[in-house]
Amino acid sequence: MLLSTRRVFMRRGLALLAAAPTLPAFLDNTCLALEHQADGALTQQPSGKDGKILVVLQLAGGNDGLNMLVPYADDAYHRARPTLGVDPTVVHKLNDYVGLHPNLLPLTKLFEKGTASVIQGVGYPNPNRSHFRSTDIWESAQPDRQIATSGWVGRYFDNTCSGADPHPGISMGAAVPLAMQGEKITPLAFERPESYRYRGPDIERYMKLNRASQADSSAGGAQSQLDFLHRTAMDAQLSSDAILRVTAGHRPEAAYPPGEFGLGLQTVAAMIGGGLSTRVYYVSMGGFDTHANERARHDQLMKQLGMGIDAFWAEMTTQGNADRVLMMTFSEFGRRVQQNASGGTDHGAAAPMFVFGGAVKGAVVGDHPSLTDLDHGDLKFTTDFRSVYAAILENWLQTPAKPILGGDFPPLSLLKA
Repeated sequence: MLLSTRRVFMRRGLALLAAAPTLPAFLDNTCLALEHQADGALTQQPSGKDGKILVVLQLAGGNDGLNMLVPYADDAYHRARPTLGVDPTVVHKLNDYVGLHPNLLPLTKLFEKGTASVIQGVGYPNPNRSHFRSTDIWESAQPDRQIATSGWVGRYFDNTCSGADPHPGISMGAAVPLAMQGEKITPLAFERPESYRYRGPDIERYMKLNRASQADSSAGGAQSQLDFLHRTAMDAQLSSDAILRVTAGHRPEAAYPPGEFGLGLQTVAAMIGGGLSTRVYYVSMGGFDTHANERARHDQLMKQLGMGIDAFWAEMTTQGNADRVLMMTFSEFGRRVQQNASGGTDHGAAAPMFVFGGAVKGAVVGDHPSLTDLDHGDLKFTTDFRSVYAAILENWLQTPAKPILGGDFPPLSLLKA
């Protein structure tokens, strides 16, 4: 169970006691959207219980975008990858130049239905090839900051969700990723629903405090801040109960891949179907750092990825939630165009991003980078990743992007009007 530090609780305790004296779990309030950047006016937006939901899917390690979205018709691709390149005859063609890896067959159904898009050549200026630094750049959306203290989703929470649902974001993992970290809002993170649970002493006291009346709680006194700590812990207990209630009886109708990735997607589907008010969910899939013997490893990763996304969207359709959920994928960088001597690929730069959902236009978006006009062996980006974020923030989460991204980035046209 992840909670803010005692210092943060103490700093905010009195103000939060006055604003929300009983701190019930999963308050059915709405997030707020900045209506005007200049004056900061606020408008109510539906919570994830009845409004739009974003699912962020991280492909950790540096996914080989050229073997995921394959430029099968380009001779330069096959020259650069004589043994690693994907055979054009097995590629699932999206147009006369690119197609999907053969193990992503389930995703072709989403493209055929018009509920999937791929954005080509996504990156940023002066790319960094360090896993840690590049991940920080993608998650913070602040390439010019050497030490990032918040993520782009976290700043969305800070700007729009203060005073609303105490848990607008949930990450499936042991720690909250930088992308979800804000200065004001602390999302939840757990690997399994049963692991997110308050196990401290004196539960009966916490329950009594959680039921305290506003008059009792707002009276202040020496105990007020300590009581806040107790009640915050109780809120975690009640939130845990809510999560367990909607996930324990979940029986997926589709087959998820085995392992943490499949379980994470399955749990997110259960929480969405259970009506939690969470706005953003985050799932990570690792193993993409394929320096050697890439063929077998990447083929297996593509199989797991295709199977997981297919099962998730089958559930969203069955639940009737496909039109109000949007999924986006990202990786910290792509791989070099040229295969290396170990049958793998080294750290690169630009790579594709995918978006899925009933609101997606369904297209191959942007220009594919040249495979011959390279930057020290790497693809030159054709789309800034912050323009993808801007589209999601403004056109999906209905929040101005500039205060969150710190600049003007033209939103891509990804969603239906």
